[in-house]
Amino acid sequence: MKKLILLLSIFTAVTLSACTADEEPIDNTIDCEQFPTHRDCSDDPDPEPMLCDGLGDACIEEVEELLATLTLEQKAAQMIQAERSSITPGQVETYGIGSILSGGGSHPSAYDNTTDEWFAMYEAYQQAALDADAGIPLLYGIDAVHGNNNLYGATIFPHNIGLGAANDAQLMYDISAATAREMLVTGIQWNFAPALSVVQNIRWGRTYEGFSENPIIHDNLTAQAILGYQDLDVIATAKHYFGDGGTSGGVDQGNSVMLSQDVIDIHMAPYIEAVEAGVDTIMISYSSVNGTKMHGSQYWITEILKEDMGFEGFIISDWNAIHQLPGDFEDQIVLSINAGVDMLMEPYDWEQAMQLIVEAVEGNRIDEERIDDAVRRILQIKHKRGLFDDPFRRLDDSHLYSDDHAALARDAVRKSLVLLENDNDSLPLDKNDTIYLLGPGADNVGYQSGGWTRFWQGTEDADLGVGSSILDAFTEVLAANGGTLVNTVAAADTVVVVLAETPYSEGWGDNDNLTLTGGNAHVGNAAALTIAAQAQAAGKNVVGILISGRPLLLEDHLDHFDSFVAAWLPGTEGGAGIADVLFGDYDFHGTLSFTWPATFEQVGYTSNREDYDEMLVQYPFGYGLTYN
Repeated sequence: MKKLILLLSIFTAVTLSACTADEEPIDNTIDCEQFPTHRDCSDDPDPEPMLCDGLGDACIEEVEELLATLTLEQKAAQMIQAERSSITPGQVETYGIGSILSGGGSHPSAYDNTTDEWFAMYEAYQQAALDADAGIPLLYGIDAVHGNNNLYGATIFPHNIGLGAANDAQLMYDISAATAREMLVTGIQWNFAPALSVVQNIRWGRTYEGFSENPIIHDNLTAQAILGYQDLDVIATAKHYFGDGGTSGGVDQGNSVMLSQDVIDIHMAPYIEAVEAGVDTIMISYSSVNGTKMHGSQYWITEILKEDMGFEGFIISDWNAIHQLPGDFEDQIVLSINAGVDMLMEPYDWEQAMQLIVEAVEGNRIDEERIDDAVRRILQIKHKRGLFDDPFRRLDDSHLYSDDHAALARDAVRKSLVLLENDNDSLPLDKNDTIYLLGPGADNVGYQSGGWTRFWQGTEDADLGVGSSILDAFTEVLAANGGTLVNTVAAADTVVVVLAETPYSEGWGDNDNLTLTGGNAHVGNAAALTIAAQAQAAGKNVVGILISGRPLLLEDHLDHFDSFVAAWLPGTEGGAGIADVLFGDYDFHGTLSFTWPATFEQVGYTSNREDYDEMLVQYPFGYGLTYN
């Protein structure tokens, strides 16, 4: 395709920069005994890509020899991924299922399961797969989208919208590597991340999963987001291919109406980067492009992604996504597999799906060569990531919420914050100040972390077991420096108001009311804004902090603040990282990776437009103040 060839000449690497204070180095030394395939552990200055052919003819021969021994039923089983709650280890052994997943909030038995309990569950499924007739190890997948967010006590990093504002490639790599380690304490080796959605409409409930509205940010972060996992032999997944960030009106799983140039310039760009980085798997989007469901598009999956772009990993469907295709269940399976989907995420209908694959081949609706191609790709990734050599590889608990990982997450918070206003040198705060700290986001680590934390839609639990709230961090700083926290406007010199959205994820987060007091905004924001207005009228220094998964309309509420900070969804270390910057130990670094609209009519007006006018919006793409 000539359009795809043009991509390489269209994109120029762009790195947004801002002043930052000197920082303590994070120890990212690789233990080569644990990660022998890591690039830092190789004597070869230019090692080959870790594909099956990169491992040599022996790997190819092993895969082909194994493939030749499999029955059609065993091949079909390799193409199935079931949800843990709907399949037993005994069934895994009986059917030889190729993959299991834990969906968002799917724990072995409880949200606070230990790492040993997670590993015991994984071990039981893996041993069952090895005891099956084919004896092929299975892949276990999770959505560890900002840390191992299903695991109690894990480090929760800022969501991708914050990392896009930081736009730091090394930071991105380090976070992926840290997440990989915190996955491996449970034995799990497949992550459904990173999300590469180039979000064009912030009404979409998954906006915070995207780095930016503009692919220049993805150009800087995509490869490092993938390599951080795969250098440690954790499988990465580029998702959701493609156009999920461009649906009309920001409707989840909707239709992306786009011109060919939009495909080239915006939505396909991160996948070019992902394929060049050697990503192991790609997940298909629920959404449609110009009316065609992506899960049924042979053109986009096989012709473009596999043939023209040269993708050598395997394709997985999204959760129950093929059920949105036309026809009955067999028709849906036939259409998706013939389109190029290699593994079906069928959380509950896995047994029927496997049988229908067999029947479709026997009925000449799917060529067995297509089945062989799918299984070959799956087996190669299993070889590539060492599943045949050590299916029970595990790291010890010292890697879970380690000092290094907490420090890394805190650094990520500092770099992701965006200073929108700072009138009259409102910031930085004095450490011996008298401060009234209020608002629904002031003392809640659950709100700081957002969706995909503990559960699919997140949690409103103020205590996640680790990390610090803004109140925790302010209390520590002020107590150590002679400052005071008070409970009234009258007693304070400075009033800090922390506004918040309540946690949400896909579907529940779609929002046509993007104000500070409507939609997904916390109901407590209204009272906090009233106090901000009172404090401003009383001549106090009024500081606003917004904990949110997207820009929200500030309207005339902004008039009541001397300074205002976009903190996004900073995670467990949000309190400490925010305090570091607001009290002046570090300067602001982040710049907006999304346009901040002044009115609802401007939602969807992005920096990708040729007629983009920075003066029309509240704050333009790339905006961000610093103390310097």
